[in-house]
Amino acid sequence: MISDLGGTAWTLGTFLVAIVIIVTVHEFGHYIVGRWTGIHAEVFSLGFGKVIWSRTDRRGTRWQIAALPLGGYVKFKGDADGASRPDKGALVGLSPEERRHTMHGAPLWARSATVVAGPLANFILAFLLFFGVIMAKGVAVDQPLIGTLRDVPFATPSLQVGDLVTAMEGQPTPDLASFFTVADGLSDKASVTYQITRDGKSLSVQGPNPLPPVADSVQPQSAALDAGIAAGDVILKAAGQDIASFSQLPKLVEATSGKPIGLTVWRAGKTFDVTLTPRRRDLPTADGSFETRWLIGISGGVLFDPVTRAPSVTEAATTAWNQGFFMVKTNLSGLGYMLAGKISSCNMSSPIGMAKVVGAAARTGWETFLQTVALVSLSIGLLNLFPIPVLDGGHLVFHIWEATTGNPPSDRVLQVLMTIGLALLVALMLFAVSNDLFRCS
Repeated sequence: MISDLGGTAWTLGTFLVAIVIIVTVHEFGHYIVGRWTGIHAEVFSLGFGKVIWSRTDRRGTRWQIAALPLGGYVKFKGDADGASRPDKGALVGLSPEERRHTMHGAPLWARSATVVAGPLANFILAFLLFFGVIMAKGVAVDQPLIGTLRDVPFATPSLQVGDLVTAMEGQPTPDLASFFTVADGLSDKASVTYQITRDGKSLSVQGPNPLPPVADSVQPQSAALDAGIAAGDVILKAAGQDIASFSQLPKLVEATSGKPIGLTVWRAGKTFDVTLTPRRRDLPTADGSFETRWLIGISGGVLFDPVTRAPSVTEAATTAWNQGFFMVKTNLSGLGYMLAGKISSCNMSSPIGMAKVVGAAARTGWETFLQTVALVSLSIGLLNLFPIPVLDGGHLVFHIWEATTGNPPSDRVLQVLMTIGLALLVALMLFAVSNDLFRCS
């Protein structure tokens, strides 16, 4: 029980850190662009509910922290609340110059820029986090040059850090791409002949499969995690069969059709057995579609990590941009597939599921944690652009209506749409919570 409490505290703590970062950046985007465009912010709140700390700055903005930290808002002058509904009473009697500094008296371009700045700030945060991790970690050199060797039970001292793998089983590996191509064709070999260059000399040595059955990472809310499998564990057997390479494992798992499968696992010199039940999961593919498979929730790794180099700023920025673009495309594609009934609605998670993912990522390491924060930031930024009243995207729709007709929606229409939007969000949240607690496991 103490262990469970500690795990829960870790999950809540890391999720709180992540959500505070994401919400603060989102709301600061609204605030700073509003300030730049001449719209006065009366309140900048991190969290909802009872205020536990506040301070008013020289511009008259009250900065506060509230008791429930799962969100935040900026209340601009002329707003009735944090949802930016107009306060007609507050606008009465204001001079044209004073009205210009309210959210509802400012020009349409200023209001739209202020609204879109929140999601944009989330996208910028995600890009900067991806960029920072890439710059810190470096990128692999384009050669199979051994940087670090994994701890595996069948490793031999034949391969050493600094070795350059020039061929495997007689097939040349001049670069990393060819190394992986050759490695994919050696899935059934427990022992492989490596041609290496060491200290200027060419040697032929024996070693384990280049793609061993090692758990490079363990996914949150997975059968493997629930069974106690950790990153770095090596799967020696699955369904009673010896495993030479990781590529053999998914085939055996898929063949179970969801029935329990037994694994023999090696960890730091000790061996133990576990039985787990694969779960049906929808996986994004490179073309933006999805495939549904039985999974246990681990991804494979390589026998060694290649030597890395420092990337150029342009290279890191391009890679970070591509990562972010792929995740946005995957999110939108996944939503479309869920609405069409092509993939399970279990892919929709609530803050409970997000907290588990963030907590598991933090246990893996700071790099995975920051990348996960980036992914959550992207998702929240994207969600806020959906054309749902109450969200930023809903306000942008109102602005488009105003730009088209010359008049904003009437107070009555605005109130009805806001109520509908709020009800829709509450319904979606309850559905997502039911996924995490009852329906999907």
